[in-house]
Amino acid sequence: MMRVKAGGIVWGIVLAVALAGCGGQNREPDIEGFSAEEIYKRGEWELENSRKKDEAARYFGEVERLYPYSEWAKRALIMQAYAYHLDRDYENSRATAQRFIDTYPGDEDAAYAQYLLALSYYDQIDDVGRDQGLTFQALQALRVVIERYPDSEYARSAILKFDLAFDHLAAKEMEIGRYYLRRGHYTAAINRFRNVVEDYQTTTHTAEALHRLVEAYLSLGLTDEAQTAGAILGYNYQGSDWYQDSFALLTGRGLRPEAAGDSWLRQVHRQVIRGEWL
Repeated sequence: MMRVKAGGIVWGIVLAVALAGCGGQNREPDIEGFSAEEIYKRGEWELENSRKKDEAARYFGEVERLYPYSEWAKRALIMQAYAYHLDRDYENSRATAQRFIDTYPGDEDAAYAQYLLALSYYDQIDDVGRDQGLTFQALQALRVVIERYPDSEYARSAILKFDLAFDHLAAKEMEIGRYYLRRGHYTAAINRFRNVVEDYQTTTHTAEALHRLVEAYLSLGLTDEAQTAGAILGYNYQGSDWYQDSFALLTGRGLRPEAAGDSWLRQVHRQVIRGEWL
């Protein structure tokens, strides 16, 4: 969230003109003669008017370098983290946000700094392929926002993003599980679907995971496990297409969705019946 005062653009324009007179186009403007507020306003102006958000980050960094103990330096530090984030320079955004948290842990903007740090992981989730390291880091950082700053304006957004990131992990498990299932690697597929049922049971993928377990176990001839998976699916998602498909698979082999045997799924079934799960 950008914290820009109403006069920021005017100040920025004035300073932009002043800086333009400091040298030719290829010379770096000499800003050491300007006040902390003037340099900060220049950073705001760049943030509002330039496509090069790294320039805004640079000006905010100059405030901290030239006036390290001023109130403007504190403001500039959080704005520098924001500018880096807009520039998709997530590593620098994360490092700057962490520096703000370490330097001003009790400041009112510490919650926003932590939220920016979490976003620096979260906004990369779709770019990491099957490497889920950043997703786990996003979850950890979002949890800090939720637990440390529960009354902040960022907590609700952090909760929503946490749920989406959690769902993303389950989706990746399902993707890999389906890959193994299509190629007849049933044991490997079962391991992935089991992860979803046991570790990501609150996500939107649990019903399909249970159905895929029915498919995989039937393919291996493990009817007790297939029936139990079907029973759990029916208990929680009886109206779903996944249950209808599993029911058809089971009854087509003369089986019914019911708890049978003593596998890990039987334990899950007991938890479901007692209301301790899902």
